[in-house]
Amino acid sequence: MDRQPGKGEPRKFDPKFRGPIHNRHCTDVLCCVIFIVVILGYIALGILAWVHGDPRKVVYPTDSYGQFCGQKDTINENKTSLFYFNILKCASPIVLINLQCPTTQLCVSKCPDRFATYIDMQASYRYNKSYWEYYRQFCKPGFNKPLKSVAQVIRDEDCPSMIIPSRPFLKRCFPDFSTKNGILTVANQTTFKDGRGKTRNVTDLREAANGINNVLDARSVGMKIFEDYASSWHWILIGLFIAMVVSLLFLVLLRFTAGVLFWIFILGVIGIIGYGIWHCYWEYDHLQGTPGSDLTIYDIGFQTDFRVYLQLRQTWLAFMIILCIVEVFIILMLIFLRNRIRIAIALLQEGSRAIGYIMSTLFYPIITFILIAICISYWAVTAVFLSTSGEPVYKVMANQTLCKYANLTCDPETFNTTNVTKLCVGAQCTFAFYGGESFYHKYIFIFQLSNAFVFLWLVNFAIALGQCTLAGAFASYYWAFRKPADIPTCPLFSSFGRAIRYHTGSLAFGSLILAIVQLIRIILEYLDHKLKGTQNSFTRFLLCCLKCCFWCLEKFIKFINRNAYIMIAIYGKNFCTSAKEAFFLLMRNVVRVAVLDKVTDFLLFLGKLLVAGGVGVLAFFFFTHRIPVFTQETPTLNYYWVPLLTVIIGSYLIAHGFFSVYAMCVDTLFLCFLEDLERHDGSAERPYYMSKSLLKILNKPNVETKRH
Repeated sequence: MDRQPGKGEPRKFDPKFRGPIHNRHCTDVLCCVIFIVVILGYIALGILAWVHGDPRKVVYPTDSYGQFCGQKDTINENKTSLFYFNILKCASPIVLINLQCPTTQLCVSKCPDRFATYIDMQASYRYNKSYWEYYRQFCKPGFNKPLKSVAQVIRDEDCPSMIIPSRPFLKRCFPDFSTKNGILTVANQTTFKDGRGKTRNVTDLREAANGINNVLDARSVGMKIFEDYASSWHWILIGLFIAMVVSLLFLVLLRFTAGVLFWIFILGVIGIIGYGIWHCYWEYDHLQGTPGSDLTIYDIGFQTDFRVYLQLRQTWLAFMIILCIVEVFIILMLIFLRNRIRIAIALLQEGSRAIGYIMSTLFYPIITFILIAICISYWAVTAVFLSTSGEPVYKVMANQTLCKYANLTCDPETFNTTNVTKLCVGAQCTFAFYGGESFYHKYIFIFQLSNAFVFLWLVNFAIALGQCTLAGAFASYYWAFRKPADIPTCPLFSSFGRAIRYHTGSLAFGSLILAIVQLIRIILEYLDHKLKGTQNSFTRFLLCCLKCCFWCLEKFIKFINRNAYIMIAIYGKNFCTSAKEAFFLLMRNVVRVAVLDKVTDFLLFLGKLLVAGGVGVLAFFFFTHRIPVFTQETPTLNYYWVPLLTVIIGSYLIAHGFFSVYAMCVDTLFLCFLEDLERHDGSAERPYYMSKSLLKILNKPNVETKRH
């Protein structure tokens, strides 16, 4: 028996080694057991959340009596909007949305469309009862005493002292704010009566208006974007289908003409960027002399209609400078890496042959996508049910600020029999929020954190399973001495079975480490968001350093995990051993890692850019009516960049899905190649398994054996 090599020593020759080990044993069994227990616990958490949660609390607003607005088969079925008696008591829109505004909240069929006060209604009631019929729909159900004194009505909060023209947003009635000549107005009025004998300015609502107007502007943009998607979705799908065909065609052709195609692709990217530079210059020159085109972006500020920026010369100048920098950078990279690119292309050709023999690997990302989609769906549903868990909590709402019972919990069924109403005149027991005092309700936050953590673990496990499965399939190709005769039957299915049966624990172990780091990063981002307004410079600096360190740590762990999974797929060892051997194998060949692996990644990235850029240019000409043949079919859009960005991003993701298989293939072949160099010397007893093209590039002889 040969002794195990040290950390810095190359691996000794093993005459029994014939590629991925088939006689394996289960690895990291303890982690496998823990992983299964966690999954069972996650299922139990989902069931518990489903039992206690109620998604209606998210869909429907809730009035002061804990009843849902707009829910079918209830008394509020036709009352879909939530109305606030005195919106001036609400500090901000966030308070309104969180249902914690200290005023009576009522479900109404529609929001008020006029200014009115209870005093004016009462004065008009004597000769025209229609005023009361309109006003009473904003009073408590069953109240029908229009002549009750104003003081008593306000004290008992039977009706609002005033109503303001409003419009529904998030199923809640917000004042209908607008600006006229830079002045804040409501229904074109700058003042209103508060129903208590005072005339107030609309600016008294400014604190609520500042946030609401921004949200409403965003809503307007959102509606236009939705309209654009509705009218162009089928053309978007056609663009994504073209991207899929181009990606597949690229991988198929790469098997035969890898070098030529990649140089064409590289020149194509340079050409596309060059066209972009010319187009930006043409727009920049064309706008010369146009009124208003010499304004700066700073002069016009933020505009929701992004077409305004395209009328500025400065915009096209900035685009042109950026594209020139990118163009020069790519050309310099190609000049200095031209020899190394030759070596990378040889690996790509070998990878294309491997995929050609195992075509089923191209479609494995669909399985990974389905697994991740299941994880996301389960996490989202569980999070919603957890956030809506709890029973209605009622609190004392008193008009007197000195009432000692204010904000204390109460029972609406027995509230009127207590002394609170006597000690605090006008006090009411109204709905505040959903919660509870049980063990489950006290630890909702912990359950949400656990939900997020297990979600990250499962997603990373699905990705790890895909990487290990693909690595096993491609390793079967490399270690086949006579290709394709020695390639095992159904290598992808066999590799998947080995990964699930023997290495679930190892994959779960690697995924667990990565999930912990990702959860810490999420917590740091949360703390950064909460402390964004702090003036403590040291705290911000420390938080920034921690975020940077954990970002680097996550990248490093992903790199180690990826190569560890390849070693697991080949040798069937546990995670720690595989990670150690992969790390030291790469460190012994650090130059080859930097040259071959990263250059390959760069070339694949250029391929993704070409697919996304080519389809994006086609989509740009189509959606801007610049293709005469399709002028009549092109939909009319509010923002042509909406479907354009969707097509570009979607095309990039599709290309990334196909190329990720290719990248895993190259990484696997690269590690196998390094193992091959350390294990063998080209003699008849220890021949190399690599292809003749790699042997030629590396100038490594191989004694003639019965390979053919």
